[in-house]
Amino acid sequence: MSVTLAKRDHGGDLDRAKRIYGAGDWLDLSTGINPVPYPVPALPASAWTALPVAEDMAALLAAARAAYATNASVVALAGAQAAIQIVPRLRAPGKARVLAPTYNEHGAALHAQGWDVTEVATLQELAGADLAVLVNPNNPDGQRHDPAQLLRLAGRVGLLVVDESFADPEPQLSLAPLLGEGTPNLLVLRSFGKFYGLAGLRLGFALAEARLAAKIAALAGPWAVSGPAIAIGQAALGDHDWQARTRQRLDLDALRLDRAAASAGWQLVGGTPLFRTYEVGDARAAQKRLARSRIWTRIFPYAPGWLRLGLPGNEAGWQRLETALAGKGE
Repeated sequence: MSVTLAKRDHGGDLDRAKRIYGAGDWLDLSTGINPVPYPVPALPASAWTALPVAEDMAALLAAARAAYATNASVVALAGAQAAIQIVPRLRAPGKARVLAPTYNEHGAALHAQGWDVTEVATLQELAGADLAVLVNPNNPDGQRHDPAQLLRLAGRVGLLVVDESFADPEPQLSLAPLLGEGTPNLLVLRSFGKFYGLAGLRLGFALAEARLAAKIAALAGPWAVSGPAIAIGQAALGDHDWQARTRQRLDLDALRLDRAAASAGWQLVGGTPLFRTYEVGDARAAQKRLARSRIWTRIFPYAPGWLRLGLPGNEAGWQRLETALAGKGE
């Protein structure tokens, strides 16, 4: 079906929760951001006071190529969202297809730039599009696609955009190692803030062959990311021990959340180690019930039974959530 430019709703809308239910000590589980962030190192004063220099940017891009195990060209941007805004400008508007349901900014950004956008339900239906978009693993249902299958699909579309914003906990899903000069119509987007828990830093990456990457860099303009983002990103992307420990913790926390949800009678729809989506019957009612305990969650207009939760960041948060799910806080 064709996309109409509807409201672009997102998680992280805690202001809305406060307007409806009042202020208080809120536990915001409406996003898929790691609640235990990478420990920010001490930064040199120049990261704040000077414009970023080419040497520092080159070090960040080298760290990203190593972290994502890719030989592709890498462009640093102010979050994956900045890349999503650039994608519609990479070629003249035509027919775009988006594998849905998914993060609504992809279709909305394309529509706003004059693309004829159609949402499709299967990977096969993306074939033949001038531009095709999918999220792997998908938000919010966690659907996963084999990278080799996506590589074959790229030969059947004008430009294939694969948003890997939630792929850090599952690197085996990534297309990044398959990218290079032989994949001129493949673009992979990576978020930094979600896995590293530093969404406010506004850092992300576009991975592509050299000519496409150069076009993205030109559209982004100079100084697309800040000095602090360059310094912190370089440190975090190179910290393999922290990454391994975090993947292990996220896997265990996702299982704990599934157990708590099952005790409330909810059925798992899918998700990633950073968020889980459940069939709860009446999602608005479930969201309202948790909001009375000052716990904020995510609902979706196209799936009235789906409720998505991120992970609590500490034991106190887990106790609050598990108590609310058990109905003991009412």
